[in-house]
Amino acid sequence: MDAGGGADDPYVRVRGARVHNLRSVDVAVPRDALVAFTGVSGSGKSSLAFGTLYAEAQRRFLESVAPYARRLVHQVGAPDVDEITGLPPAVALEQRRSVPSSRSSVGTVTTVSNSLRMLLSRAGDYPPGAERLDSDSFSPNTPVGACPHCHGLGLVHEVTEESLVPDPSLSIRDGAVASWPGAWQGKNLRDILDTLGYDIDRPWRELPQDQRDWILFTDEQPVVTVHPVREAHRIHRPYQGTYSSAKRLVLRAYAESKSESRRRKAAEFLVSTVCPVCGGRRLKPEALAVTFAGRTISELAALPLATLAAVLRPYADAADTGPAAVLSRDLTARIEVLVELGLGYLSADRPSPTLSAGELQRLRLATQLRSGLFGVVYVLDEPSAGLHPADAEALMSVLRRLKDTGNSVFMVEHDLDVVRRADWVVDVGKGAGVNGGRILFSGPIDGLREAAGSVTRRHLFGEVVRPARPARSPAGLIRLRGITRHNLHGLDVDVPMGLFTAVTGVSGSGKSTLIDVLSETDEAGRVVRVDQKPIGRTPRSNLATYTGLFDAVRKLFAATGEARARGYDAGRFSFNVTGGRCETCQGEGYVSVELLFLPTTYAPCPDCHGARYNPETLEITYRGVTIAGVLGMTVDEAAEFLADVPAAARSLRTLREVGLGYLRLGQPATELSGGEAQRIKLATELQRTRRTGALYLLDEPTTGLHPADTEVLMRQLHALVDGGSTVVVVEHDMDVVAGADHVIDLGPGGGAEGGRVVARGTPAEIAASPDSRTAPYLKTRVTT
Repeated sequence: MDAGGGADDPYVRVRGARVHNLRSVDVAVPRDALVAFTGVSGSGKSSLAFGTLYAEAQRRFLESVAPYARRLVHQVGAPDVDEITGLPPAVALEQRRSVPSSRSSVGTVTTVSNSLRMLLSRAGDYPPGAERLDSDSFSPNTPVGACPHCHGLGLVHEVTEESLVPDPSLSIRDGAVASWPGAWQGKNLRDILDTLGYDIDRPWRELPQDQRDWILFTDEQPVVTVHPVREAHRIHRPYQGTYSSAKRLVLRAYAESKSESRRRKAAEFLVSTVCPVCGGRRLKPEALAVTFAGRTISELAALPLATLAAVLRPYADAADTGPAAVLSRDLTARIEVLVELGLGYLSADRPSPTLSAGELQRLRLATQLRSGLFGVVYVLDEPSAGLHPADAEALMSVLRRLKDTGNSVFMVEHDLDVVRRADWVVDVGKGAGVNGGRILFSGPIDGLREAAGSVTRRHLFGEVVRPARPARSPAGLIRLRGITRHNLHGLDVDVPMGLFTAVTGVSGSGKSTLIDVLSETDEAGRVVRVDQKPIGRTPRSNLATYTGLFDAVRKLFAATGEARARGYDAGRFSFNVTGGRCETCQGEGYVSVELLFLPTTYAPCPDCHGARYNPETLEITYRGVTIAGVLGMTVDEAAEFLADVPAAARSLRTLREVGLGYLRLGQPATELSGGEAQRIKLATELQRTRRTGALYLLDEPTTGLHPADTEVLMRQLHALVDGGSTVVVVEHDMDVVAGADHVIDLGPGGGAEGGRVVARGTPAEIAASPDSRTAPYLKTRVTT
C-alpha cells in the first residue's frame, strides 16, 4: 500500500486493522467514490467497514464532544488498528433488527410526521370558532395530542370474563381463574375468597353473576384474617391476606413487571380493542376536527406515501408563499425520495416494528439524502437487502446522488448487480472466520479479474456454470382461495407440492403476506417456518445450545473417568447454572467495565479469563481438551474433533452443509446476523431423520449471503425437495428464482397496486411474461 496520508491524498488509508478476524490488514480506499466491500459471509467485510472505519470515525468525533454528552450516545468503542488517515466524519446506516417502540412509525423515522403536523397546525381548516392548535396537538406521542382514554395507542387493553376464565366448568379450587399466579399466591387468593364466604368448590358457571364480576373486576382490596388449611403434618398460623381482583393483577403485571416472561403471560389474558373514544385514530377530538384537503391528519397519515404526494401536489405547485404551499413542497420533496427508493406503498402511520430491516435502512437513507451533508462517509449494510431488482436500480441512482453531492459511500454488499455499478471494490477473504480476514483485492472493479484467490471474481464475471436440474413434477396442490389480508384481496392461488417454488414481486407486493397465509394451511401436513429472528436474545444462547449439540458434548465430559470419580454429571458442564461455572462472571466469560464518560467495555473475566468455568471443572478433559476449549472451536474444527461421536457429528455436518463451518460453537446469539440465525434454524431442522412431506417456508433466505454461500444453501433446499418435501421461498435473487421449479409473481406494484398474481409458471414462462416487472431481470438468468 502506498504510504500516502498527506492533506492532498484522496484515499482513506488503513494500516494494521485487527478487528475480529482481520489479519492486521492494510488497505487504501478512495474518498468521494462508491465503494463496495465484498466477500463470503463471515470473511471480515463488516469488521473492516463498520468495526474499523465507522468505529474510528465515531471515536474521533466523540473526542470533540463534552465528556458528559458522550454518555448520551451509543458508542461502539475504539477499533484495534494501528493507524487510519484521510478519514472524514461518518454516518452508519445499519440493518438494525429492532426499533424503539410500537409508537415509532414510517412518519417518525423520516420526519414526514413532523411536517404533516405543522401543515395541519398552520394551514388546516378549523371548525368555526375553534382555537388554533400547535403542532404537538397533532401528535399521539405527546400529552397535549394523545387521546386521554388510550394514551395515544389507538387500542385499549381490557380483560373479559372469557379471557380470565377460559373453562367455566372448573371450580375456583380447580383453577377456574386461569390468570391467577401459581404456587403460594394463587392459593392465597383462593383462601381469601373462601374466608370471604365464596363457594370455591362450585363450578364457575354456577356462581351468581354478581359474585363472578366481583371476583374478577372489583376495585376493592379487602383485608381479612385467613386460617389456611394445608397439609396435615404442617403447622400454619393465621395471617392477614389482601384480595386483589384478577383484572387488577393482570393489568399491573402487564404494565409494571420488569420480567418479559411475566408480561407475556399477562398479555395472554388481555383483549385488545379499538379505542371507543378516538376510534383508533389516537388523537384528541380537537385535533381530529381539523382537516387539510378534506382529510384529518389520521386520514392523511393512512394514505400510501405516493398517494399522499398526489394529494399535496396541487398545493405544492401553486405559485404561492403561504404555509400550505411551503409545507406541501417540503413534504412532497421528502416523499419523492421515498417513492424513488421503492417505498411509496408505505403509509406514514405504518408502525416501525412491522417493517423489514431493509425497509428501515432505506427510510433512514432517504432522510440522509435530504440532510444535505457534504464531505461525509456513508457506511451502509447491504442497502439492496430485500429489494427487487427494479427497486435496486432506483437505490443506485440515490446512492450516486449522495456521492455526486460530495460524499463517500462505503457499502457492504452481496448483490453483484449492485457491485458492478460501484467505482471501487474491496474484496475480503478468501474464506470465512479464521480462513478470512485478508484483503484479496482493492481497486477498480475490472481489476478483480486478476485476483486469483477471489471467490467473488468467479461469480462476478460469469465463471460459475450451474448444471441444469431435471424437471420435477408436482405431487399435488395446496389450494388457497379468497385470501384477504393486508393488500391481498380475494386472491386465489395454487401452490404445487413436491416442488421448489419462488414467490417474487417488487417490495410491498404481498409476498410475505402470502407466506404468512401458507404457514397457517392444514393441507400440507407439517409446516416449518424458518425465519431470520434471533436464536436467542442474550449472550448465553449460542450455536451449540440452540442446536442441542452442547447436550452431547456435556454428556461426553460427564462420562470421562475423572468426572465420574468426582461425581460430576452433565449439569456440571453447563455455564448457565451454578456448580461448574465461574461465579465471578456467572458463566459469561467476561465482565462489563463501566468507564463513565467512555463507552462501557467488556473485559475477560479476571478469574476464568474467558473460559466460563471454574478451575475444578476445567481440570476435566476429553482427548486433552477442556469443555471451554470445545466451545472455542469452529464448526469445522469440532467436526473433525468429534467425528466419531454420532450425536454431535450429525449436528456439525448439517451446520457445515448450510455454510456455517466458520462459526465458533460458543459464539453468542447476539453476534449472529439474521441470515446466520436462519441457517442455524435450517440446520437444526435438517438434523431430523424424517423430513418427507413437510412444507418449508423461507422469507428471503439469501439475504446477507454471498453468491457462493447461496449455492451451498440452495443445494440443501433442493435436497429437501428431492426427499419429498415442498419448499416455498420469497426471493429477489434472480439466480435462485431461475433455479426454481415454479414461480408465483405478485404485483404489479407495491401496496394497493400489488396483491395480485401477475404471472405463474416455470422461470422461463415468467421471463416471457409481458406484464411482469420481474421478467426483464429473470430473462438474463434463464437458459432456453
